[in-house]
Amino acid sequence: MDGVNKASGNLRTYSRRPPRAARQPETIRSHLPGGNLFDEWIASIMANKRDYYEVLGVSRDADTAALKKAYRRTAMKHHPDRNPGDKESETKFKEASEAFEILSDQQKRSRYDQFGHAGVEGQAGGAGAADFADIFGDIFGDIFGARHGGRASGRRQGADLQYHLELSLEEAVQGVSRTVRVPTRVTCASCGGSGARPGTEPVTCTACGGVGQVRMQQGFFSVQQTCPRCRGEGKLIKDPCSSCRGAGTVEESRTLAVTVPAGVDTGDRIRLSGEGQAGSRGGPPGDMYVRIEIRPHPVFERDGANLHCDIPISIVDATLGNDLEVPTLTGRVKLKIPAETQTGKLFRLRGKGITPIRGGPPGDLLYRLVVETPVKLTPRQRELLEEFRGIQEEQGSRQSPKRSTWFDGVKRFVDSLRG
Repeated sequence: MDGVNKASGNLRTYSRRPPRAARQPETIRSHLPGGNLFDEWIASIMANKRDYYEVLGVSRDADTAALKKAYRRTAMKHHPDRNPGDKESETKFKEASEAFEILSDQQKRSRYDQFGHAGVEGQAGGAGAADFADIFGDIFGDIFGARHGGRASGRRQGADLQYHLELSLEEAVQGVSRTVRVPTRVTCASCGGSGARPGTEPVTCTACGGVGQVRMQQGFFSVQQTCPRCRGEGKLIKDPCSSCRGAGTVEESRTLAVTVPAGVDTGDRIRLSGEGQAGSRGGPPGDMYVRIEIRPHPVFERDGANLHCDIPISIVDATLGNDLEVPTLTGRVKLKIPAETQTGKLFRLRGKGITPIRGGPPGDLLYRLVVETPVKLTPRQRELLEEFRGIQEEQGSRQSPKRSTWFDGVKRFVDSLRG
């Protein structure tokens, strides 16, 4: 048993209460190596082991419940399965295990309180394995595949399945019913899920006695792990079913009806209870989860309950104003564009967005105007625009306030650089 804490030193261990072994070595001399090696031996023990109460982080008057709670916490944190390859955690886990074994036994704890480590040297790893199994099962039952005290019946729930369902934005907003065909595993009709040939039954595993778990002893510590022969099922199939070859389930494709409620969004999941894979040995089936994916829309972009739409307009419409027909998810509406509208202007149609699936008022439909610069001009258009530019320059900042303000700011900035 390697319980050494190399980083802790030998003084900090007993800073609050030095063990009596350091003050009354004659009391235990008859139980320890004799002669002049005694002082060297006791110093070695003190240098290599931390105080058990310190290891578990409890006071010296802690009761059994407090000890168990502290041990669970420490074992959970430093268990090797949770810290693979971490030697420090492995050492602390062993320290905690040794400390709990000693302190949970009243006789050993009494000797430890009286004589320190020397009073219990060599006694770790004896009795108390049942207590360790109880605690270990409580904490790590999920790691080893079973809960302490339970018998493996071989019946296990089937795996959950996930299906990705693509929808258009209109289907997601309004709701839709779809049918999907999914490959899965269902209970074998020939053997009823037992895996054994009809007319026969699985037999009890002799390696684990039908429990599905075997106990492994290593030093003072006893743990349970899945039986390697029956793989935790507690039963063995001597004469397997010819239809499923002993698996208890067979592959099959099924058609499922999926009702998609209005308002779903990408990432939402619809649960179909009991439509997953069949359980093993007659166990209950898992569930099917339908994950929603919304395809990109050519006109609208979704943002939660709101919809966004960019509306390109000409310079003339933006300058003079106009009434435009714009799309919604249910048809078309007229949008009045006032004169002298700038690019990026937002117009909001309240309540024309999406009603959230989890309740609440519907969102809004927001239109963003994007002024489009004309291209491929005719000579006449170019001539008119040149004429318009000359007139505009004569008006100065009166007709282009933002442009004039921006250029004035640039000029002041450049002048400040010149000093």
